[in-house]
Amino acid sequence: MLNLKPFMLGATAALATILGGQAADAQTYPTRPIQVIVGFAGGSASDVVLRIMLDRMGKSMGQPFVVDNRPGAGGNIGTGAAAKAAPDGYTLVMSSLGPLSANRTLYRDLGYDPDKDFEPISLFAHFPNLIVVNSKLPIKSLTDLVAYAKAHPKQLNYGSVGVGSSQHLSGLYFEQVAGVELTHVPYRNIAQYVPDLISGAVPLGFQWLPNVNAPLKTGDARAIAVTINKRMTALPDVPTTAEAGIKNYETSGWLALLAPRGTPKPIISKLNQEVAAAISDPSVRDRFIEHGGEPLPSTPEELAKFIVSETVKWRDIITKGGIQPIQ
Repeated sequence: MLNLKPFMLGATAALATILGGQAADAQTYPTRPIQVIVGFAGGSASDVVLRIMLDRMGKSMGQPFVVDNRPGAGGNIGTGAAAKAAPDGYTLVMSSLGPLSANRTLYRDLGYDPDKDFEPISLFAHFPNLIVVNSKLPIKSLTDLVAYAKAHPKQLNYGSVGVGSSQHLSGLYFEQVAGVELTHVPYRNIAQYVPDLISGAVPLGFQWLPNVNAPLKTGDARAIAVTINKRMTALPDVPTTAEAGIKNYETSGWLALLAPRGTPKPIISKLNQEVAAAISDPSVRDRFIEHGGEPLPSTPEELAKFIVSETVKWRDIITKGGIQPIQ
């Protein structure tokens, strides 16, 4: 009869060596720069706040973070590339609502599995959507907007940076909650949209603050509501949608840090702690707020559950809106 004891002892020793190596790696990690793949263009609001956080983390961890922007397909290209990276803690991904949740319904094939291909690290920011209108419109409140939209079905255009963006989905969701019909106008980038908002050609938006800050400051546009359950720190005078008369309507873009599946748990834990420390730094928080973001920490487990809940929420909204899958 085959004696399995030597094999068992050997396997136990090997496992101990592997686990011991992981613990040692986590204690010395990082020993070289860390790459963070971003599925969006450089200079976007999400890119800017990520770099603010990573700069603080790099100083704390003793190694720089290098951002690799790979935009395209609603964030799917960059997120998919990160899914194939080595799970050693030296390649991470910053992803968001689209690539991790909404795009599962919007695209026939993502090329990756948000649930199976990543280790969640932490949420770190969310961007409330502002409902903004061209100042020449006779709209001073959310009630005015609903009345105007009902009186002009499909005549009120709203702009976004593309199908599936939080700006598009916020408008789609608003139509369903408020019982109105709007017309979505997608742009390749926000620079193309802003002149049309100012001219009145596309007089409505469900935008992140950095995208519309300039026309708000010049008076060419007016913010009438913020789409979360509390007022924005940067715009304390703008009411929430609930305060302005529409209940059960909350939307925001959100940003999260993840690693390829199989990245050692001690490294995930260390990164989670570093994210929390960075976004609790008053100087980081102030710069987030300056750029329209709000710090939003979480545990890895909370992020995993949040992604599932967001997937269900937006799947129902997209399906109800009749949007056909891309590709």
